Amino acid sequence: MALDIVRLLELASWRAFDADGAGRVLAGSDESGSVQLVELADGTATPLTALPGAVTGRYVPGERAAVVQHDTDGDERGQLSLLRLPRSAPAALDDLEPLVRDPDHVHRLLDVLPDRIVYSTNRRNGVDFDVVIRSVVTGEERVVYDGGGMVLDVAVSPDSRYAALTVPAVPPLSDRVLLVDTMPATEAEHVVALTDPADPARHTHLGWLPDDSGLVVTTNSGRDRTGIARLDPRTGERTWLVTSADHDLSGWLSPDGRTLLVHANDDGTSRLALHDAASGERQRAVRLPADGWCGYPLPAPVWSPDSRSVALSFSGPAVPGDALLVDVATGEARPLTDSTAQLGADLPVAPTTHRVPTRDGERIPCFVYAPPEPSPETAGSAVLIVHGGPESQSVRSFSPIAQALVAQGHAVLVPNVRGSTGYGKRWYSADDGRNRLEAVADLADLHDWLPALGLDPRRAALWGGSYGGYMVLAGLAFQPERWAAGVDIVGISSLLTFLENTAAYRRAHREREYGSLTADADFLREASPLSRASAISAPLFVLHGANDPRVPLSEAEQIASAVRAKGLECELRVYPDEGHGLAKRANRLDAYPRALTFLRRHLAG
Repeated sequence: MALDIVRLLELASWRAFDADGAGRVLAGSDESGSVQLVELADGTATPLTALPGAVTGRYVPGERAAVVQHDTDGDERGQLSLLRLPRSAPAALDDLEPLVRDPDHVHRLLDVLPDRIVYSTNRRNGVDFDVVIRSVVTGEERVVYDGGGMVLDVAVSPDSRYAALTVPAVPPLSDRVLLVDTMPATEAEHVVALTDPADPARHTHLGWLPDDSGLVVTTNSGRDRTGIARLDPRTGERTWLVTSADHDLSGWLSPDGRTLLVHANDDGTSRLALHDAASGERQRAVRLPADGWCGYPLPAPVWSPDSRSVALSFSGPAVPGDALLVDVATGEARPLTDSTAQLGADLPVAPTTHRVPTRDGERIPCFVYAPPEPSPETAGSAVLIVHGGPESQSVRSFSPIAQALVAQGHAVLVPNVRGSTGYGKRWYSADDGRNRLEAVADLADLHDWLPALGLDPRRAALWGGSYGGYMVLAGLAFQPERWAAGVDIVGISSLLTFLENTAAYRRAHREREYGSLTADADFLREASPLSRASAISAPLFVLHGANDPRVPLSEAEQIASAVRAKGLECELRVYPDEGHGLAKRANRLDAYPRALTFLRRHLAG
């Protein structure tokens, strides 16, 4: 059976959320059509939830229970519930014990401790996120941080006296580390800054040493590439443990404080190794099943409580998505699921890696998927898939859209334009603020490179979601002579109206990247596709979720109206039970075949 879009979208995938001390893994599976919790143990997969939308979860240490985070139809207002284990049948919403239920606000599970959960919530003012520790037994809550900002990461010290957390710093895509005394003698002693808020640096993946003497953090403070350092919680002094001049590194500290799992980002391919946490010395490589990816946007690796294993989420160009369990003693990564069995003899196309020259001497990282047997109708056509973010990266993971486009006969280019992560601080900062259109200009450079691949530049289209949707619309508006069609999924049509109408907590976070409504309104308007809609000459296909809290539906409606006013073809499809993207398979099966038919019609030779 050929790898058509319907079959590709029906492929199930798995990811790992947590591991317990008995060798069980709390996983997510989308076999039912949206990601639901499944427990993997002794070769058996036991379904745990059957909720209307996608969920995530964590085990409760020392108990047979899990905390479930769920929302309503993609509105991202996460609610937290307790799921008792084991289960004889998947739990519906009424089978869960409410922990934090307030559907008007956002709640995010940050950590699960014995008898307690740590979560963030914006219920105080709808904008800032406070950190709360809640007893699972009594329901008693204690706010340990209410200093403002979007809390990104929290690690509670082993003695529970301190919480280290990260909040946005002043420069775009930067974080600062705060140390919070959870039992302060005075308010003045409550919060201490461990890093400079003006430092243009990432600080992620916080982990405490078992004796509370230090924190392990992934950071690029003073460097272009991220490395792993020890941070003194008394002085903020940083000591580097593992660094690389060529790759961004990330690190996760084992609960016993002895081992670091180190992830090297090798042009969108994951390279894993285990290091000694005291010296940083490499001990052994982790052998993955194939070249692929096990980092964001997949769930982060998670250590078992006994530090003997790590649960990983893994995907590759020919691997839809599996849960792996790493034996720390040997470095072997054992697959707990086998998503490739669904493919049979029909192997997906693997991408080749390129560097595309630009107008100013830079080189854009780009993957190219080439159809092995292009049909006469689509031979020579090209589709560029632009990732969201912008602080994200296209990686060597499975993409049903890329594979479906290739199966349809199009060459597919997947670039990491300016603003993409994974290639150092200089590259991801190259589109900040008033440099926004430099990333858009990269699309023109990619278009100019198409003849080098033997492709017809007159039959090239753009595809992208979220910020990638903005790039699609910007390409059509700023480079109308280059693009034959566009597919925009939950994209931004006006940076100005997006910031005005997005959720208040999102606005406070995103103005650092795009510019301030107060200080940069003129540029935001200038860089908006809607402001140049009169120049668009290509047909457009638009998908959006009605409950999107990040990019409001009005962004899709206003660009569709402007394009239709020109007499151009513009199909707008809105899904009432979706948010920022299409999380439900039924909706993807409705939307994406239509989008592919649209592109085939407009890119035919």
